Formats: sequence, C-alpha cells, structure tokens
Amino acid sequence: MGKRKHVPLTSYLYLVPSLLIFAVFLFYPFFKTLYLSLFMTNKMGKAKLFVGLQNYTDLLRSASFLNSLKVTLIFVVIVVFGSMVLGLTAAVLCNRAFPGIRAFSTAYALPMAIASSSAAMIFKIMLHPAVGIVNKLLGLDINWLNDPATALYCVAILTAWLNSGINFLYFSAGLGNIDETIYERASVDGASGVQQFFSLTLPGLSPIMFYTLVVNIIQAFQSFGQIKLLTEGGPSESTNVIVYSIYRDAFFNYRFGNASAQSVILFVIIMLITLVMFRLEKKGVSY
Repeated sequence: MGKRKHVPLTSYLYLVPSLLIFAVFLFYPFFKTLYLSLFMTNKMGKAKLFVGLQNYTDLLRSASFLNSLKVTLIFVVIVVFGSMVLGLTAAVLCNRAFPGIRAFSTAYALPMAIASSSAAMIFKIMLHPAVGIVNKLLGLDINWLNDPATALYCVAILTAWLNSGINFLYFSAGLGNIDETIYERASVDGASGVQQFFSLTLPGLSPIMFYTLVVNIIQAFQSFGQIKLLTEGGPSESTNVIVYSIYRDAFFNYRFGNASAQSVILFVIIMLITLVMFRLEKKGVSY
C-alpha cells in the first residue's frame, strides 16, 4: 500500500469562504428556526417564552395545519407526476430529427425561463370567469380560482407546466446517452415502439428519472409564488400548502414560533421522503 498523501493545512483555507457563506445563509437560519420553534415570540420575532414542544403539539391538533398537510401532499403528487410526464413526453417527441426540431425544443424548454410570477399573472387572466380564454373555448362559466373544487388543481397544473421545462432538458440529455443500436436490434426482433419504450427507454432513463423525481418533489414542496399570486391559500384554505401557511403565520399573524415549527416539520417530511427514495434507488435504478 502506498503512503497516505499529506494535505497541507493551508489547503483547507480555500474552504473558508464557502463555509462562511454556508454558515450565514444555511446553518444559522436552520438552527435559528429550530430555536424559535421552541418559543413563543413577539411581533418582532424575538423569543420571549420557552414552551418546549407545545408549538408542535398545537400544530398536530390544528385542523388548519392537518388540512395543509393533506393539501400539500395532493399538490405535490399532481405537480411531480404532471411535470415528469410532460417533460418525458416532450423529450421523446424531440428525440428524432425532423423539420422544425429546434423550434419545438425551444418551446418545450421555455417554461424553465419564465418567472413563476409572470406565468401566474397570465394564467390568472386565462382563467378569469368573465374574459378568460379557458371558459370561452370550453363554453363554461366556472370561477376556476375561487372554487374550492378546482383552485388546487389549477395551481398544480400551472406549477407542473413550469417545472416541465427543466425536466425536458434532463430527459433529453438522458435519451441522448442511450445507444441507438439497441433500438435497431429490437426492431429486427419485431419489438413495437411501445415495447421498446417500456423495455429499453425507461430502463435506460432510470438514473436520470430518479434524480429528476427527487428534485421535483423538493421543488413541489417549496412552491410559493404562484400560490401567493393566484389564490393566497384560498378559497377556504383549499390551496393553503405548508409553505404558504408558514408565510401567513409568520408575516401576517406574527406567530414566528408556530411558523418555525411548521418549517421544521416540512424539513423532516422532505428529508424522510428523500431517504426512503434513496433506499428504493438500489432496487429500481439500473446504471
């Protein structure tokens, strides 16, 4: 065995700027949130009364918070499934050379370059009950964003479309790494296009699909801008996802301890889902 290479102590000094940035913008806010979640605070966010786990127990008994959990899970499922299906479908369609391929590729990747606030405002006009193009085309008279039965689905569909652009790029890169000769051999053996997709394309994309799934779940849990602009958590809290609930409790109700506890619970949920997915990666992902 060769000798272990000695790393000069001065080399670690190059990590100091990065560590300082992480400390200021990541570690300090994280531990500050943990700290505040154990206190009652004043309107300035200063910890005043230590209450231990009371903020957490109050949340778990709160019908509003339990509704936020339910709404968030439904929202995440719709957004992740919709954005991945849209991105994969677009990538498969653009994986063949045909006239206008660049225009189609640009159009499919465009949602990645559009700010959620701009998209939300355009979407709000499209769904307007009186002048919106959606009601005009379908011949309906539905107040999409003010109806508890449709508001969550409208916001989730917009978010799925916004996330589909980056998914399209991920899947396009994955398709480009699949050896074309395996499709030629499959065609010679009589495999149909559908059989090739499920037997060759999806297994070949499994590593990038796993990565995309993890990223999309985390992004979906953190969606905020479009909900703020379109529904503000309403109507009747039908779109009150956890992130918006945190924002409302902290900056409108000035209950920073309660909002901090919600943030910690959201962190734990995302962490557990991510850990479970990495456990399942070994069974469903082939490299």
